Amino acid sequence: MSRTMPEPGLSGRTLGDAVSWSTDPYADALRNGHGPLFLRRTDGWLLPLDVERWCAGADAADLSALRRCEGPVLDIGCGPGRLVAALAARGHPALGIDVSEAAVARTLRLGGSALHRSVFEPLPGEGRWGTVLLVDGNIGIGGDPRRLLLRTAALAAPGGLLIAETAPQDIDERVEVRLDDGRAAHAGAVPARPFPWARLGTPALLRQARPLGWHPAGQWEADGRRFVSLRRERTVLPTSQRADTVNSAPVISSQFPRNTSGDSPLAGS
Repeated sequence: MSRTMPEPGLSGRTLGDAVSWSTDPYADALRNGHGPLFLRRTDGWLLPLDVERWCAGADAADLSALRRCEGPVLDIGCGPGRLVAALAARGHPALGIDVSEAAVARTLRLGGSALHRSVFEPLPGEGRWGTVLLVDGNIGIGGDPRRLLLRTAALAAPGGLLIAETAPQDIDERVEVRLDDGRAAHAGAVPARPFPWARLGTPALLRQARPLGWHPAGQWEADGRRFVSLRRERTVLPTSQRADTVNSAPVISSQFPRNTSGDSPLAGS
């Protein structure tokens, strides 16, 4: 279901992104467990979205990232929840967030914890997450990697990890895209609204991250997918550098596990 009014903490730019991912093509693909689904640029170029893989269980490439996770994990743009569910099955505390109600619902059905929330809204445990995940191209969220990297630095604990999946090419791209399942060409179909997106290869991500307090901790490739881990500086960024972040008290949800320690951002109220 699309939103018509902004939620607290959502800018108009981010709201457009949230509304787009809440539209029928994405929700329908998650409910069906398959595509076709693409991101379409204004020039007609298509980026296929791997819905089938997202809706399956965590694969070997996913597990190569999950094995590196430290402490409680925040999965930004969790989609249908395979990573959160895989962590939960291993007894590793994790929370997914997504702007798609269908994605959150599927994550909860798999036994994971998830919130219907944008990364730029107030979130539980800000500044206390041991690992933040940006997998499946989610470094592109909002179309402004610098803003997203600053936000993840505010969410991660001092010394915490950011694990990101990068594009296979050496690319640094900012584009306007829309979700496309091929039905827009049919009579009566209304195209999804465009929203900003970004694609970064590993060199571009490292260039963006270093000045913002993220330092390289590792790089690897698994099943043709590329990953980078970055470690946050142990000193806290000055408030003036935390662009577009929300410095609010953590919001604790009854959806979260109750058997976590008091130091965890997932600790129950």
